[in-house]
Amino acid sequence: MAGAPTVSLPELRSLLASGRARLFDVRSREEAAAGTIPGALNIPVSELESALQMEPAAFQALYSAEKPKLEDEHLVFFCQMGKRGLQATQLARALGYTGARHYAGAYREWLEKEA
Repeated sequence: MAGAPTVSLPELRSLLASGRARLFDVRSREEAAAGTIPGALNIPVSELESALQMEPAAFQALYSAEKPKLEDEHLVFFCQMGKRGLQATQLARALGYTGARHYAGAYREWLEKEA
């Protein structure tokens, strides 16, 4: 499996502070309900492929958020430990989302450093 572009915690903080990142939590709904990075949209990795191929109106109706565009920069995917976030980033890039990046530190690092 090839790697994917990553984002570090300091870079993620900067992107979030400036409102330039879209954050996607690809953990299960139960995991995300227990706590997530503020502003993240929860789309479990098992749903991601179909979600990213939906019509924008269907995406909006299901996730109450605007569907990302192929050309959007700084689409950041994360999970609990890193594996699902990497899968999600690779999947998004394969579908043409060139700005997809992986927060490799994942929610575990966020909790340690930010909570």
